[in-house]
Amino acid sequence: MSGPTIRQVRAYVFRGGGGDYHDQGSGHWIDDHIATPMAKYPQFRASRQSFGLNVLGSLVIEIEADNGEVGFAVTTGGEPAAWIVEMHLARFLEGARVTDVERIWDQMYLSTLYYGRKGIVLNAISCVDLALWDLVGKLRQEPVYHLLGGPVRDELVFYATGARPDLAKQMGFMGGKLPLHHGPAEGEEGLAKNLAQLAEMRSRTGDDFWLMLDCWMSLDLNYALRLAHGASRFGLKWIEEALLPDDYWGYAELRRKAPAGMLITTGEHEATRWGFRMLLEMGCADILQPDVGWCGGVTELIRISALADARGVLVVPHGSSVYSYHFVVTRHNSPFSEFLMMAPGADRVIPMFAPLLLDEPVPVNGRMKLPETPGFGVRLNPECKLRRPYNHHAQ
Repeated sequence: MSGPTIRQVRAYVFRGGGGDYHDQGSGHWIDDHIATPMAKYPQFRASRQSFGLNVLGSLVIEIEADNGEVGFAVTTGGEPAAWIVEMHLARFLEGARVTDVERIWDQMYLSTLYYGRKGIVLNAISCVDLALWDLVGKLRQEPVYHLLGGPVRDELVFYATGARPDLAKQMGFMGGKLPLHHGPAEGEEGLAKNLAQLAEMRSRTGDDFWLMLDCWMSLDLNYALRLAHGASRFGLKWIEEALLPDDYWGYAELRRKAPAGMLITTGEHEATRWGFRMLLEMGCADILQPDVGWCGGVTELIRISALADARGVLVVPHGSSVYSYHFVVTRHNSPFSEFLMMAPGADRVIPMFAPLLLDEPVPVNGRMKLPETPGFGVRLNPECKLRRPYNHHAQ
């Protein structure tokens, strides 16, 4: 067997915010009365962490080659995903050639079909896949975006997701995406508050700035249509993830009946080419938003993007920092990127995965040139305490 082989796979769990933007402290905008599917229950309305959004923690995967080089990646998934990697997926990696990315992905996916297909199993597969790409880049001394075909533009352009689009405009971002605060259970008063918030932000940003709404799976079709038509007078660019992710029929209807010029976007909680094929063939979205840490990794994102490109649909990945940046810069149908404002008040640009990652690039004036650093160009912070809850070599 020629070329470097994989010596060992290790799965760690980290808690403390970095790597899992669901695990923030109190007073953070990302957990401040955001509309969710659970908001119909009053006791779980004020905080997403109240119903357990932060329980999993971060998953960190290291893949070590036989020459000692280590690739790694970060996503969400915590202990359950770590168990899947250590006790099941490792067998498809250890002893394999580092460059057998396609075969490894296929074996991981097919072997977990009986209990996987989406959700936490795909988180685990995604993280392994990203760590493998990082390792290949380091071994070849090339950034991942070179491995993906090279950049098609000189720099990335960003919109900001956070509670203060007005400040995002001042920081040079092309647009701002607000979290929706009030869902159907809060009735007409909540709907009026949502529209009032949009009106206030539009008055602060002016008309030459994109405004979007992130609804985080919280609405029904009727409410989503009323919200979309009410928001159209404020020049809303798109309405995102309005319905439950499996409601393909509802998304198709929402897109048919949305105000002229308003885009429908979704896909953050979708996985694999088959899930995105449903969204595409049913005409559910104008922009797909896969999360590369959840949808199947870079290997699967390549396939998803090709399906979308053949149908003239844009792919703008959800968050995920360097793991999406290296992909976006190589694709014509990914013309801009999302940046999650991780400062509690959404008033500063800070690295998304801090403190877990070192050397993580951030946009300046809403733009970024990716460095030539091998792999994904980031390092694990040695001061962050990682825990390895399962070790398949010790079994």
